[in-house]
Amino acid sequence: MIKKFGVYFFLVLAAFLSLFPFYFMFVSGTNTNQDILSAPPRLLPGAMLLSNFSVLIEKMDIIRVAFNTLFISTVFTVLTVLLYSTAGYVLAKFEFKGKGLIFGFIMVSMMIPAQVMYVPLFQLFVSTNMTNTFAAVILPSLANAFGVFLMRQNMVNFPTALVEAARIDGYSEFGIFCRIVIPNVKPALSALVIYMFTNMWNNFMWPLIVLETDDMYNFPVALAVLDGNPTNKDFAVILLATAIATLPILIIFMVFQKQFVAGVMGGAVKE
Repeated sequence: MIKKFGVYFFLVLAAFLSLFPFYFMFVSGTNTNQDILSAPPRLLPGAMLLSNFSVLIEKMDIIRVAFNTLFISTVFTVLTVLLYSTAGYVLAKFEFKGKGLIFGFIMVSMMIPAQVMYVPLFQLFVSTNMTNTFAAVILPSLANAFGVFLMRQNMVNFPTALVEAARIDGYSEFGIFCRIVIPNVKPALSALVIYMFTNMWNNFMWPLIVLETDDMYNFPVALAVLDGNPTNKDFAVILLATAIATLPILIIFMVFQKQFVAGVMGGAVKE
């Protein structure tokens, strides 16, 4: 009984420590700077939500920023699902020379820091006049080794006998992939969608480099330049904007968390 109580106490404490920053962020968006910076800070919702939101609209074109972020994240996620699922299927169920070497190169690429590629990528997009475009944000991020690894590991566990039986029955490779393989790796696809969508939604450094005008900014960049005054920041407005940017990701993860865990864990079980 004491052991069980200790476990539940630890879980409740961990949940509180994890959720409290989000609660404070949402509550602070409804208060004033004085309430936020007071000691102790106000932890109950205030009456300044509409006032803070009106100030936010004046400082940031939040509709445009939300559209930019949603468009970039959605297009990127669709492309990654198509690319990584097909690449994972080929690496898992096809036999050809150099397959192990290719997969090895993909895994080694995960060790290369993304920051190393920023300068050559920026020079490439400048030379092709593609800076300050959505394509400049999306295309470099498509080279993500983790997505290929995730789908390959999940498709390795898919019974090869079913694939071979479908080939004997006359199915094309595209038909096998779409009608047999994909419906059986939905947890992995859900995990891939959540991971890639969240990753692009929160992408900051590369968009900050390649995007030049505020009408092209995504949420992370727009939040970074929301209030550039270092001595008189409007923390209530900044936290309100951060809450608005965070809410969609929280909802998506809460709705699909079971599929995300199942998809990630699926690649850990060998056939």
